[in-house]
Amino acid sequence: MRSGNYFIVHPDRICISKLFLSLIFQRRLRSDVLESPDSISSEVNENWRIKLSLVLIKLIKSVAVPLAILGTWIEFLLNLLSQNGGVLKTLFGLLNGEGRDIVIPRRGSETFLSLIGLIEHRKNLYDGGITGNHLISSGVIDSTIKPGNRSYADLCVMASAVAYENKLVIRNRVTEHWKMHFVEFFDFWNDHLQKKSTEAFIFCDKEVDAQLIVIAFRGTEPFNADDWETDVDFSWYQYSQFGFKVHLGFLEALGLANRSAKSDIFDNQTNSAFTSCVPPFDIDKEDPEKPLAYSTLRKKLKELLQVHRNAKFMVTGHSLGGALAVLFPAMLFMHKEETLLEKLFAVYTFGQPRVGDEAFAKFMNKNLNDPVPRYFRIVYCNDIVPRVPYDDGIFLYKHFGVCLYYNSCYHEKNLPEEPNRNSSLLYFIPIRINAVWELVQSLLLHYVKGREFKETKLSIFCRILGLLVPGVSAHIPVNYINAIRLGPATLNPTMSTTPHSKAMVTKDREDKALSHHG
Repeated sequence: MRSGNYFIVHPDRICISKLFLSLIFQRRLRSDVLESPDSISSEVNENWRIKLSLVLIKLIKSVAVPLAILGTWIEFLLNLLSQNGGVLKTLFGLLNGEGRDIVIPRRGSETFLSLIGLIEHRKNLYDGGITGNHLISSGVIDSTIKPGNRSYADLCVMASAVAYENKLVIRNRVTEHWKMHFVEFFDFWNDHLQKKSTEAFIFCDKEVDAQLIVIAFRGTEPFNADDWETDVDFSWYQYSQFGFKVHLGFLEALGLANRSAKSDIFDNQTNSAFTSCVPPFDIDKEDPEKPLAYSTLRKKLKELLQVHRNAKFMVTGHSLGGALAVLFPAMLFMHKEETLLEKLFAVYTFGQPRVGDEAFAKFMNKNLNDPVPRYFRIVYCNDIVPRVPYDDGIFLYKHFGVCLYYNSCYHEKNLPEEPNRNSSLLYFIPIRINAVWELVQSLLLHYVKGREFKETKLSIFCRILGLLVPGVSAHIPVNYINAIRLGPATLNPTMSTTPHSKAMVTKDREDKALSHHG
């Protein structure tokens, strides 16, 4: 897709049987299903991955309600067992007529955890010690510590993990366990979905004269069909003024677009006041009952920096949250928010999908990583999410910056791109062999590294499932917290000439191999 200014899928305009037939027999789909300029319509229709993504979206939509109901019951039962001491104690209490002593979990309370929170048990920031540096403790940030220091990385990965929880859990974690200042939890409106589906929260290192402000976005929730739909939807549109393409679903999550109002998006690009407004919505006309993520967070950040004049801010997120953590500062750069950007300290993402094309990557490298790199993209081993949307001759999605890649032994390497960047079938057997090792390691790691690395039964269950779908089990926050705490004390997102050259040669060879396959 080398030209054209948009590509939008409309899965609701076709039945799944016709999609399967089109996928199997390579039949063309109607232009109202795969919407794009004439210049790329043939290329779009011939791509099997696009049709497969449409099938997946249809399947996800069809199970949205039962998936949500299933998630509600699973999380309730797991919280019931967790809050009552496990399976045996819960059953013993019920069978002995002591049901009155059984704790009934209440969704939304500070003790009710999401599935992610039940898998990952750690609540406190890392206290393993870093030679020659001070850790973040008691709400005090040492301004001499560089953004690549483990203390900041750990704070961000923990914030990204707790972002999956409800407001009360997050506030308790920030104030009671991290001894920091909780500012606000947000639930933002998605105009395309016509409901609130984007969550984030803000906290500071301390309430008065804060030195650090952190914005953390929630990632893909396991039982939220809307999140999964966004992840497998490869729609994009191009900002003509900047010459790059961005994932449309991520823009919609930030309240920056709505595919059903495509004309508004494109009309806005020709607006001479583009840099002072939020496309395609007018901030002044924004409904307070339907807050939009980008405009609300930008406004709140300005207010906080007015109060805490010495503060800097970081943005972070895991999975889908990582994509939003990248797109938020990208829009600040596009809107020339120089006052805010002077205060941008770092962007940390964990298991982040690709957000834009090569032109977007160059734009972000120039603005976010020059002259000092402020972008830390952490990728764990065979995590499937950083490898989508695809980086090939059709999709042209690209990561930017250096990939801080951790293998399954939590050894870190600086690479221009994660290995097996498009999830090739050539890796089918190796990644499953590696999944066996990850399962064994999860059972033994705490004997070697300490009790905090003892995994929960749910986490081990995920490892077992990972024998079938290793790319999914590799995505859980447990791996990223382990990586930060067992990896190097300082992350430096730069490439030396020799490793970079070797890696680029490998990448070129992979590109050629893939093109021959196609």
